[in-house]
Amino acid sequence: MASSSCAGLSLLLLGCALAASPPQGGSNSPQAWPEAAGHQPDKSSSAEGRKLITEDVTVVEGEVATISCRVKNNDDSVIQLMNPNRQTIFFRDSRPLKDTRFQLVNFSNSELRVSLSNVSLSDEGQYVCMLYTDPPQEVYTNITVLVPPHSLTIETEKETAMEGEEIELNCTAMSSKPAATIRWFKGSKELHGQLEVEHSEAVLFMVTSRIMLKVGREDDGVPVVCSVDHPAVKDLETQRYLDVQYKPEVLISVNYPQGITREGEPLELTCTVLGKPKPDHINWIRVDDDLPAHAIVSGIKLLINNLNKTDNGTYRCGASNAVGDSHADYKLYVYETTLMKEPDVYDSQAGEEVPSVDHAVIGGVVAVVVFAMLCLLIILGRYFARHKGTYFTHEAKGADDAADADTAIINAEGGQSNSEEKKEYFYLNTPWVPTRCPTADSYWPPAPPPFRG
Repeated sequence: MASSSCAGLSLLLLGCALAASPPQGGSNSPQAWPEAAGHQPDKSSSAEGRKLITEDVTVVEGEVATISCRVKNNDDSVIQLMNPNRQTIFFRDSRPLKDTRFQLVNFSNSELRVSLSNVSLSDEGQYVCMLYTDPPQEVYTNITVLVPPHSLTIETEKETAMEGEEIELNCTAMSSKPAATIRWFKGSKELHGQLEVEHSEAVLFMVTSRIMLKVGREDDGVPVVCSVDHPAVKDLETQRYLDVQYKPEVLISVNYPQGITREGEPLELTCTVLGKPKPDHINWIRVDDDLPAHAIVSGIKLLINNLNKTDNGTYRCGASNAVGDSHADYKLYVYETTLMKEPDVYDSQAGEEVPSVDHAVIGGVVAVVVFAMLCLLIILGRYFARHKGTYFTHEAKGADDAADADTAIINAEGGQSNSEEKKEYFYLNTPWVPTRCPTADSYWPPAPPPFRG
């Protein structure tokens, strides 16, 4: 039992001595060991069929790195792991190094696997896996440490901006490795900034991105987001809400009446004002004239009772704050109570006249009426043209072939006899009263002929 312990201790001392003593040639660099062994550095090495394999490791600062030295076709040869300073971390399953962050994960004839917890930048470098064969083999594994940005901040020259002003925003990612990439977003829109990279420490970077942004009232309260792309971190971002001041926006609305304004009715208007900072002064005036004596102003409201023609005019609501002032107009026209014509309605905000009567409908009705009248005239004209004829009296029949008027009368409807038969007599049932003419020996009217039954 004592003999076995002594043998193990002897192997351990031999490994330490080999690790502490550089090979002949005087070089203390890792590259001198493979040259002394007669081969070039590589991720794998072979001697008599045995092959040593390892891989590079990338780890985020503060996390755990795992180093694996593996052997194919091993014949109980000793495996050793050394740090970048060629200090032995593990010799077989023994740990000569006092750094307790190194822990044995697995040991067998074919693998030596070691974990390194709470990795820092000082742990970065080239580690050595060595296999004691004849000649000895060694391969190298590089540990790369990623450092996420320690802080991400947005700075601006002005905390509050005025409408229409251009402001500068700077986003800085501190102490990262490798250098971070910065992206900007305003709402859902991506913005493009100017990037500047500096060394904050020996291997760390400080990255700053700058944007110039012209703001309006619609940008007030909108978040501007600075986001970082880095292999050591995900979803790292910070944001800043824009604070934009703007002059008042004024809108006049009619509470009553709904429709036209007639004599004797009341009128109430409300002035709605939006601005940042909040407007400190709101007033009502009548353009080019004084307010009516019976008008009542109550804050944002204007009330005019018992409207009459003298109240006609343009009424203006004005407001102001530290940024500026603005106003809106309402055009009032009072109609007589008996006037039934629908008036034009005025837009109180823009002051533009908006017709309340649909002229297109009226024009369509007139066109239909005119078209119907034209159709009626055409139909009547065609009707009379078809029923047009020639009409003759009994006396005129046969007159075309007569030589004179007497002959024409005789020829009409069979001559005189027929004409006698077609004669008709009409008598008035009044007594005959003869009157003697003063210039002739006769009476007027003459006596009627005897009645023919």
